[in-house]
Amino acid sequence: MSNEVILWIIFNVVVAGLLYVDLKIINRHAHVVSIREAAFWSVVWISLALLFNLGIYQFMGKQKALEFLTAYVIEKSLSVDNLFVFIMIFAHFGVEARYQPRILHWGILGALVMRFVLILAGVQLINAFHWIIYIFGAFLVYTGIKMGILGEQRIEPEENTLLRLFRRFLPFTKENFGEDFFVKNGGVWRATPLFAALIVVEASDLVFAVDSIPAVLAITPDFFIVYTSNVFAILGLRALYFLLAGVMGMFRYLKIGLSVVLCYVGIKMLLVDVYKIPTGVSLGIVLGILALSILASVLIKKKHEEDPHGSGGQAPAGARENPR
Repeated sequence: MSNEVILWIIFNVVVAGLLYVDLKIINRHAHVVSIREAAFWSVVWISLALLFNLGIYQFMGKQKALEFLTAYVIEKSLSVDNLFVFIMIFAHFGVEARYQPRILHWGILGALVMRFVLILAGVQLINAFHWIIYIFGAFLVYTGIKMGILGEQRIEPEENTLLRLFRRFLPFTKENFGEDFFVKNGGVWRATPLFAALIVVEASDLVFAVDSIPAVLAITPDFFIVYTSNVFAILGLRALYFLLAGVMGMFRYLKIGLSVVLCYVGIKMLLVDVYKIPTGVSLGIVLGILALSILASVLIKKKHEEDPHGSGGQAPAGARENPR
């Protein structure tokens, strides 16, 4: 039995076991996830990813371990941007805090399937057509520049194409019925707003994957490394959401940092046949960019936070503070 097969077995057993515990034991009943619980599970998932990376180091060597760690950091950091989207989706559909874990759980399970298909397709394309790496690289640079220029975008869940398609064939209720995705109302089975929120969450992850998967493929085309790093990053996403949801506004410069990361990995792809940037260097650059964006978010205050009425004067009559 090869070392990679052993790691595949360990990976699948650990992931399946924890998903069972999460769904059947911890979240068997709807409840509000506390900061303490979210922090505990965030530590668990990050620790498991690092332990698995140690296993990769032991079984596959230093280079593969560096590739996994770099891919994990990139995927984890980019996934934080998706948390902003989740907040807006839940607010739009009026999803109570105690029902949000249920949506995120099923959303993550759907994301695992989508990631498997998309990553497999991406790896096969790169292996079959080397030139497609330049398309991925150019796309990442374009996405990074677009993210940096446009900044935070307003989300319109009702305009989501997938949700509109479901609404054409499936009747929806206007109110929620506890944690149910479907209810029998007037003799007809109808989907609830909770199911609508789940559809939009899945659709947003699909869009997110189109950006993040090429970014990880810029580090390595190894399917095992790309998929396992993606899974560990995604599985910790729900706990991270409940841990950071209340302080998301503090990271106002994180999106700029993420846009620079996307541009960097895109340029790395474009230069692959000219100069191959070492994985360790890429890891240091990505961590440095993220650290600077978080530090800037903490140290640089908004003008209205320092002096809400300007330089010592009175606020103009009828003026309203811009929340962002």
